[in-house]
Amino acid sequence: MCLAVPAKAISIDKEADTAKVSLGGILKDVSLSLVEDVCIGDYLLIHVGFALNKLDEKEALLTLKAFEELADFNRAEGSVNADE
Repeated sequence: MCLAVPAKAISIDKEADTAKVSLGGILKDVSLSLVEDVCIGDYLLIHVGFALNKLDEKEALLTLKAFEELADFNRAEGSVNADE
């Protein structure tokens, strides 16, 4: 199974056609070769180091919230299973 995640562009290197993105405080350089007209502040769908497309901010934030809720659930389940 493959997973692409939304991340926010915080800087852009037009010469290298890359952007530095932030996801939960983790910074990563990604290729912009598949997406046009990226601006600082845009949310991008990232998979294996490539921006696949731009996302609406509302959609990106809803997706990130869903990931956070899933992680919280998994942590809670893990603590319950650890006590069994």
